Amino acid sequence: ELSFDGRDITRRRTEERVRSGIGYVPQEHSVFARLSVRDNLAVGSLSNSDASAVDRVLAIFPKLGQRLDQPAGTLSGGERKMLAIGRAMLGNPKLLLLDEPTEGVWIGVIEEITERLIELAKNISVVIVEQHLDLALRVADYAYVLDRGRVALQGEAGKVRSDPELLRYLAP
Repeated sequence: ELSFDGRDITRRRTEERVRSGIGYVPQEHSVFARLSVRDNLAVGSLSNSDASAVDRVLAIFPKLGQRLDQPAGTLSGGERKMLAIGRAMLGNPKLLLLDEPTEGVWIGVIEEITERLIELAKNISVVIVEQHLDLALRVADYAYVLDRGRVALQGEAGKVRSDPELLRYLAP
């Protein structure tokens, strides 16, 4: 069973989950490659009547504003991730789910994405599945470390970071 905001959403369609306040950024294929950046954002804002929502996304990710007419498939990996996060934010989520937001992203852009996620996490709940440990523990208040599908460590992010057992799971 999958519950959100006190309601069973197990069998809800994707658009119903979005309307209930869940934003999702998948690991791969997170943008419509043939559509422009502008059109990708327009798709994300279909359920949002706030005309200034796109402007807020462009304020969070200013690089996107420089590429509005560019096909999304020609963006760098980091820019595609920013676009996918921005598009998800246009649904005004209460909960943002991110699957590997730094996969395929140049190390120099990871810091920018991390800073934006820290800011977003101040206002909404953010759940990240991430192998980039520094990003995950900087964004998270609470962390789970999985080992072969089971929870090996959990707790406040700072405590997990300083737990001597963590190294055992990072370098088996």
